[in-house]
Formats: sequence, structure tokens, C-alpha cells
Amino acid sequence: MKRFMAVISYDGTNFFGFQSQPGVRTVQGVIETALERIFKSRTTVLVSGRTDTGVHAIGQAIVFDSPIDIDETSMKNALNANLPDDVYVKKVVEVDKNFHPRFEAKRRIYHYFIYNAPEPNLFLRNYTWWFPYKLDVEKMRQAARYLEGEHDFRSFVKVEANESTVRTIYRIRIMRLRNRIILIRVEGRSFARRMVRNIVGALVKVGTGQWEPEKLKEVLEAKNRSLAPATAPAHGLYFYSVEF
Repeated sequence: MKRFMAVISYDGTNFFGFQSQPGVRTVQGVIETALERIFKSRTTVLVSGRTDTGVHAIGQAIVFDSPIDIDETSMKNALNANLPDDVYVKKVVEVDKNFHPRFEAKRRIYHYFIYNAPEPNLFLRNYTWWFPYKLDVEKMRQAARYLEGEHDFRSFVKVEANESTVRTIYRIRIMRLRNRIILIRVEGRSFARRMVRNIVGALVKVGTGQWEPEKLKEVLEAKNRSLAPATAPAHGLYFYSVEF
């Protein structure tokens, strides 16, 4: 039996997140339905990182076992022929039979897009966070430096039962792109639930001038979620890539 890894992209607008849930449409659900059509049997997929409702992906990685003899190109084509038009398989490669995308991942990269303009762009409303107030990108960069490295990010996560909140962020880059788009790129080994969106919410607080950059260090060290701002909207977030 072969084990395949597929790199996929998806528009999260009409999904209730990645993980299968009864009675709602999920990314995992439509992929496993497609695999069932191909294999004529149920197959469970493994994933490098779950995404919440409304979150998108550019380079998500999933792994599954194939009970039929099929090559990589044919597997990719078969999946794309059976998937809806808001999910696309970019690449399929055969991996070791013990390969697990969650535990083998060395770096995960998330992108968050903010549309920073006085008026909304209706065509970007599902893919960026429209923020109409001026943002000081340089101050946001200064604040982001306090979050790089290994820290207890309890102030920036939704804590799951028995889950450690210690994480390592390798780098945070904040860039002002064309057409009034601000990109926040966060690179780390792993992330707790809503961690990136909570970090974005805090950086925006600095960008508006409500907080000085040093405030992020204070909030981080307090290990208290109630001291941090509200979570940034899901639709601006993209699971950009994962490295093994």
C-alpha cells in the first residue's frame, strides 16, 4: 500500500474549517468523499495543520494511504476530477509509510492580509480584513520582534485541554504591498489554535497607536488572554506553506 502526500489549496469561505464535523461542510470531508469515490472505500486523511472556519490555504499538506496501485500524476488528476472547485490539489508525491505531516513538519508559514483603505473593496471581503484606519507598519514591526523566539503564548491562544502554550516563532515580517494591502507573514514550527489571528489583532492595536510596541512584551509576559485584543477575522488568514 502506498502513502501519498498531497499539497492542496482551498478557498475557506464556504467551509466550516478543515476538520470533519457532522452535518457541516469541511475540507477534510470533501477530500475524504473524493477519495472514497476513487478507492471505493473510506480513507482518513492526516493533515499538517487544521484551519478554522473561513481560513484559506495555499500550501496545506495532507497524507493518505492508497489501497490501489496508482502513480503520483494519476492520483493528482483523479483527486482534482472528484473535488469541488474551491479545493485544488497542486502536487502529489509518494512518502514513507510512517510519514505524518503534523509531526514531521519543521516550519509552518501563515500569511495574513489586511486591506487598509477608507472604503471597502467588495471583491476582497472574503479574502482580506478590511481595516479603514491608518496603520503604522514600522511600529507594528517593532512590536513583532518581541514575539520572535520561544515563548509561552498563553496571552495569544485559545487554550485546548492539556495543551502546552509554549511555541517558537522564527520570524514575523510585515510588508505594505500594492493596492493598499498589508501582509503579515508569521513563520514558526507550530501554532496553537487562533494564535496567528490573535497576534495580528495585537499588532493592529499597535499600528493604530493605541498601544506602544513595548506593550506587546508586557502582554506576552503576563500569560493572560484577557489582556490581549480581540481575534482578527478568519477570512484574512492563509495557511501558506509547510516545510519538512
